[in-house]
Amino acid sequence: MAANGGWWLYVLECRGGVLYTGIAKDVDARFAAHAKGTGAIFTRLNPPLRILGRASLATRGDALRAEYAFKQAPRAAKLRWCAAGLATFLARTSSG
Repeated sequence: MAANGGWWLYVLECRGGVLYTGIAKDVDARFAAHAKGTGAIFTRLNPPLRILGRASLATRGDALRAEYAFKQAPRAAKLRWCAAGLATFLARTSSG
């Protein structure tokens, strides 16, 4: 699912309940790469189970900033934002 040339922030639930956050142009293709063991080292050691959330961003820079901000949040907040939709997280970070 590509965002018309844009970027995506995505969150995966991995084996052991750990979360993985990344950015990609095509989340489904990136998830497939992680699942095959050709993605990040982290997901080779902690295979992904499912995509918990994704949100579209206009540029790679926007996606990288959102990824960094999301990674700073406590786990409970990350899970709430995934349940509510990552757009709620992006709205929070862009309004401050």
